[in-house]
Amino acid sequence: MEMEAAMGLMRRMPPKHTETALSALLSLLPHHSSDLLSQVDQPLQVLRDIESGKEFILCEYNRDADSYRSPWSNKYHPLLEDGALPSVELRKLEVEANDIFAIYRDQYYEGGISSVYMWEDDNEGFVGCFLIKKDGSKTGQGRRGYLQEGAWDAIHVIEVGPEEEGTAHYRLTSTVMLSLTTDNESSGTFSLSGSIRRQMDMNLSVAEGHLCNMGRMIEEMESKLRNSLDQVYFGKTKEMVCTLRPPSEVVMRLPDS
Repeated sequence: MEMEAAMGLMRRMPPKHTETALSALLSLLPHHSSDLLSQVDQPLQVLRDIESGKEFILCEYNRDADSYRSPWSNKYHPLLEDGALPSVELRKLEVEANDIFAIYRDQYYEGGISSVYMWEDDNEGFVGCFLIKKDGSKTGQGRRGYLQEGAWDAIHVIEVGPEEEGTAHYRLTSTVMLSLTTDNESSGTFSLSGSIRRQMDMNLSVAEGHLCNMGRMIEEMESKLRNSLDQVYFGKTKEMVCTLRPPSEVVMRLPDS
């Protein structure tokens, strides 16, 4: 019951307050700390890889103790001598996935930071985590500069089963966290935030490789999530604003003939 209540609370918490709420729950329910940390998605944080000079995203999937593994150098920051690492074969796939996903990120997000992590599971398959963080604020990587504050955090976790007769089972769990704040003369101060999670299962041929299949699934899922966010958050917000403050009627008059 405690865990169900905690998860219900976190589902209703705006993403910008997730970290504060999770910290409070960890203090109240220390015996559920591992479950809370593994099941609650938090806004993504970024760290710079000292060796490569590139930034990478921090999450539970590349953490070991208090260190985080960089997908660029495959080393932990801060340094951790015995940190968990993917197999040689899976590391090659991880490197390729990071290069390809960076292209996808630039084409769809026009900037931002992406990271991909992979590890073996207990069912003779593997799991991949694809992360994107886009800062759309005036001071961030945003190329439009309309928002005082703005962030899009996307987390895609794909479980890949072992190959059977040329096919594999893929289970994709995706979470998107969105928050934005405007502060200008035309709109005033306005804040909107929320999160959405969806899951997709597919059996696909591995003839073209796992990355092709995972890429198509992520592309399809992100399209669905963007449409859902547009309808649920922006659509409903616009509907409520127009209901509470209907636009004044405009009378069109023809010039005197």
